[in-house]
Amino acid sequence: MLKLIHKEGRGLLLVSGLCIALLNIAFYTRLPAFFPPVLFLSSVLFGLLLQFFRNPPRTIPAMDDRLIYAPADGKVVVIEEAAENEYFQEKRLQVSIFMSPLNVHVNRNPVSGTVRYFRYHPGKYLVAWHPKSSEENERTTIVYDTGTHEILMRQIAGALARRIRWYVYEGDAARQGEDMGFIKFGSRVDLFLPTDTQIDVQINQQVKGNKTVIGRLARV
Repeated sequence: MLKLIHKEGRGLLLVSGLCIALLNIAFYTRLPAFFPPVLFLSSVLFGLLLQFFRNPPRTIPAMDDRLIYAPADGKVVVIEEAAENEYFQEKRLQVSIFMSPLNVHVNRNPVSGTVRYFRYHPGKYLVAWHPKSSEENERTTIVYDTGTHEILMRQIAGALARRIRWYVYEGDAARQGEDMGFIKFGSRVDLFLPTDTQIDVQINQQVKGNKTVIGRLARV
C-alpha cells in the first residue's frame, strides 16, 4: 500500500493525517455539533492530498529503442517546431504536457540512455501553459543520449508548483519508465525531439506516463 504513495508525499501525509485526527478529536470532545462537517471537510482535504501523491505502478508495454513514452500524465498543449537554445542551439520538435493538480505528478524517463546534460534553473512561477514558462520559470533540463539520438526533457514549475524534484544527474544510466522526478501541484513537462520524429499524439490529447507513446525516433 505504501508503494502506491510517492515518497515525496509520505512525510506530508503523515503530518497532515495526525493534525486532522487531532482536530477531529478536539471537535468531537469539545464542539460535537460541529464535528460532522469538520470530519467531512477534513476527509475531503486528506483525500485530495492522497490522490495528488498517488504513484500507480506503470509497466512499459513494450521496450523499444525507437519509442518515446510520455514522461508524465496530463494534456498535450504544444506540438510544434521551436528553437531550443540552451543545449541544441537549433530547432527541435517540441511536445509539451500540462499536468493539472488532479494528474499523477510522477515524472518518468521517456527513453533509456545516458544522461549527457543536467541543469537546474531557478526562475519565475508563471502559469505552466504560458509560452515563456519554458524559458523563464523554475525548471530543470535533462538530455538523454540513446546512442543514436539525443532527447531533451524539461521539468517546469507552474504558478502553484514551487518544488521540483529530480533523481537523475549527468553520467547516470537512465532506464526507460523509471521515476526521474516529481513536481508538486500544477506544472508542465517539455520534450525537444529530433525534427524527423514521428509524433503519435495530438493537441489536447490526454496522455499517461509509461503508457502513451509520444513518438517514434527515425531509424538510423
